[in-house]
Amino acid sequence: MRAARELNIPSVAVYSAEDRLTLHRFKAVEAHCIGKGKSPLEAYLDIDDILRVALATGCDAIHPGYGFLSENPDFAERCKQHDIAFIGPEPDVMRRLGNKVAARALAVAANVPVMPATDPLPAEVDKAIVVAETIGFPVMLKASWGGGGRGMRVLENAEELREQLSVARREAKSAFGNDEVYLEKLVRNARHVEVQIMGDNHGNAVHLFERDCSVQRRHQKVVERAPAPYLIDAQRNEVCDAALRLARSVAYSNAGTVEFLQDVDTGVFHFIEVNPRVQVEHTVTEQITGLDIVKSQIRIAAGARIGDVEESGIPAQADIRRTGSALQCRVTTEDPHNNFIPDYGHIVAYRSPAGPGVRLDAGTAYSGADITRHYDSLLVKVTASGYSDAEAIARMSRALSEFKVRGVETNLAFLTGLISHPDFLSGNYTTRFIDDNPKLLQLQSSENSGSRLTEFIADVIVNGNPQVQGRTEPRVRRTPVAPPLDTAKPRDGLRQKLQQEGASAVAAWLKAQTVPQVTDTTFRDAHQSLLATRFRTADMLRIAPHYANWLPGLFSTESWGGATF
Repeated sequence: MRAARELNIPSVAVYSAEDRLTLHRFKAVEAHCIGKGKSPLEAYLDIDDILRVALATGCDAIHPGYGFLSENPDFAERCKQHDIAFIGPEPDVMRRLGNKVAARALAVAANVPVMPATDPLPAEVDKAIVVAETIGFPVMLKASWGGGGRGMRVLENAEELREQLSVARREAKSAFGNDEVYLEKLVRNARHVEVQIMGDNHGNAVHLFERDCSVQRRHQKVVERAPAPYLIDAQRNEVCDAALRLARSVAYSNAGTVEFLQDVDTGVFHFIEVNPRVQVEHTVTEQITGLDIVKSQIRIAAGARIGDVEESGIPAQADIRRTGSALQCRVTTEDPHNNFIPDYGHIVAYRSPAGPGVRLDAGTAYSGADITRHYDSLLVKVTASGYSDAEAIARMSRALSEFKVRGVETNLAFLTGLISHPDFLSGNYTTRFIDDNPKLLQLQSSENSGSRLTEFIADVIVNGNPQVQGRTEPRVRRTPVAPPLDTAKPRDGLRQKLQQEGASAVAAWLKAQTVPQVTDTTFRDAHQSLLATRFRTADMLRIAPHYANWLPGLFSTESWGGATF
């Protein structure tokens, strides 16, 4: 929606009943509920209802985001049938690349190295075991459609395949609407590298360099960075060229990501899949190239040509440069103290970071938001960038420390420890980084600022302030003494008039005055500096009669300072 607004294009959002209070609904020019009466997941998979809204509101394009229907070729086909531009690849290309088994065959034809893998597994478990033995255990069980680690399992032997096959099929069916799965040979000591590609409808394709996605937990990406810190230029050129060969072989259009595993022991890259959509972590690439991928997606879908920067926002390959370093952390409600089970509830306080080199892409994070169990636990994506890896990481560390989220658990402490680990700082890690460093999960319970202040005050009351211990007391300690006052004859002021005659009489009196009336703020000024002067309400009461008698002409006094509270 931000990209559309910058392009002066009005946007229409769709939302499920469960998402009726989420930010995207209120950021669009207009928003419509879809999937009424359906489950939270089925609502966003309701192609007919999405198209109903698009047609009713006069939309001429649909951006599918990076979830749900973003990789569904049937949805892209239906959009095309209604003369609505689908901001993504052509349906046929999505079918060929979206299915990981078919994509492998295309990669082989394009001379792109692939990982040994099987065809889609048969329904019968015994037959699936026979197929698995053709490539040998250990293997990775993966969904043929979709991504994000859904349905993915590491299997060490045939018995584990027997136990996990049906579970993986159900998960794939739930996430992508298709339960097709296959097996891929497992490389234990691997890094995950992906290449951002862009293509147009005129036969042009370019890459925007690579990203490292090796820091994963349960095959879900946790931190992404660019450039990949462990690649030399020759390796970078090799993997980017391979991605571009595959993209050009299918006349790829719009944004996509070609993903590889690099065998750390041999340095060899193996193609694993294509994500025919924009990725969650695309912000990292935007920061090091200065290009707006989403805005370019919209322009390319409208017919813009890569190489014409004014038209598409994407220059020719020779003019694409990368500068500095960037990384992205996904701040979620996953609780590291509870096996990363997502927490749900009401956000009572939310404060986000800012400053140089920090970018936020908000999901559901704001004070007062209700985090439900229906969707992903992502609160906000934070991307930090700088002239070097060290500066980008330092900015990320500072950004994570500036977050304040109260009401739900988060993974902030986990992320902070992760990016400060020596292996992460040096780039010496693999996809097993989190598994191989269990100390990353040994987090100390954090206290909020209110708790720390309360503990400090209690400690000073009981034990004294260590900053003044050992100091000599003043030779003369003066205790203020109020001067004598005859309180038997108090002088009347405006307060008595208010008590005796009421507010209307005071208002009429004030209107009749020809000189300004004075409010004295001495009490307020002293009291709001409570910790510095220790001026208390009891102190006010001791001298209040003096004010009443000596300054009866005051209009009013301010007695307590709001800053104190």
